Amino acid sequence: MPFFPYFDPMYLLIVAPGIVLGLWASFKVRSAFARYSRVATTSGMSGAEVAAALLSRSGVPGVRIERTHGGTLSDHYDPRSRVLRLSPEVFSGRSVASAAVAAHEAGHALQDAGGYAPLALRTAAVPVASLGSKLSWVLILLGMTLGYFTKNPAYLEWIPVLLWGGVVGFAAVVAFQLVTLPVELNASARARGRLVELGLVAREEEDGVKAVLDAAALTYVAAAVTGLLTLLYYLARLGLLGGRQHR
Repeated sequence: MPFFPYFDPMYLLIVAPGIVLGLWASFKVRSAFARYSRVATTSGMSGAEVAAALLSRSGVPGVRIERTHGGTLSDHYDPRSRVLRLSPEVFSGRSVASAAVAAHEAGHALQDAGGYAPLALRTAAVPVASLGSKLSWVLILLGMTLGYFTKNPAYLEWIPVLLWGGVVGFAAVVAFQLVTLPVELNASARARGRLVELGLVAREEEDGVKAVLDAAALTYVAAAVTGLLTLLYYLARLGLLGGRQHR
C-alpha cells in the first residue's frame, strides 16, 4: 500500500511478485473450478452428499452441513460451531469441482476431530489477526500523516509508537497467513486421499480433484507471499530495518 500523500514506486518494486502471483492464483482457481464444474462425477453425488459421506464414513459425526448465501467459493468450515458451509454451486453441484471443494472443507472437520494442532492455533489466532488487519493500516497511515504534516514535538513523539503499532498489527496478519498454509495443504491432502479411498470419486477423476485443490492452495501461497513482501516494504519504508525513517 503506497504511503500518503503520493504513490510510492518502492511498493510496486517490492510487492509486485506477490501481486502477480495472486492474480495468477485467482485465474487458476477460477479456471480449474469452471473447467471441472462441467465434469460430472461417476457417483452422481452432490457436494453436500460427498462431504456428509466422507465425514460419516471417517467416523466424524455431529458436523452440520449448510448452504451459504455467499458468492462463488465462499466455502468454509467453522470449528467453533462445527458447521461446514458450502456455496450454492458446491452444495448442490454434482461435479468433480464440487466434490473437491466439499471434500477439502470436510478435511478441516477431520483435522478438528483429530486435534490437528495448526488448525487449533489458527482458530485461536483469528481474533488477533482480525484486530491487526483492522488497525494496522489506520495506525501506519496516521503515523505517516503526522510525520509529513506536523512539527509539534508533542505529536512527533507519537509517530514511532503509531508506526510500530501498525507494523506489529500487520505482522500478526502475516503470521496468521503463514499458519494457514499447512492447515489448507493438509486439508487438501486428506480430502484427496479419502475421496478415492472411499470411492466417492473414480480413479480417473482424481486428476481433476488435484487440479482444483492445487489451484486453491496456490491462492493461500500467494496471500502469504504478498503479506511477507508487504511487511518487508513497511519495514524498509519506515526505516525499521536499521536505517533512518523515510519521510
